[in-house]
Amino acid sequence: MIVLNGDAMQLPAGSSLLDALAQIGITPQSRGVAVAVDGEVVPRTHWEAYSLHDGARVEALTATQGG
Repeated sequence: MIVLNGDAMQLPAGSSLLDALAQIGITPQSRGVAVAVDGEVVPRTHWEAYSLHDGARVEALTATQGG
């Protein structure tokens, strides 16, 4: 069980950060996305290899344009 953008989410044991992000439609090709796990920013190049632990708090932020 992790918390993704404030919502509890059940993932199989050994799931990666990329697996969790895919659940909300974020891929490595998504532009303008920043991701943090437990308050630490995780570079995009590490998403696939980053293993999530039970209770991890993941925040995915998407930049928007506007004025």
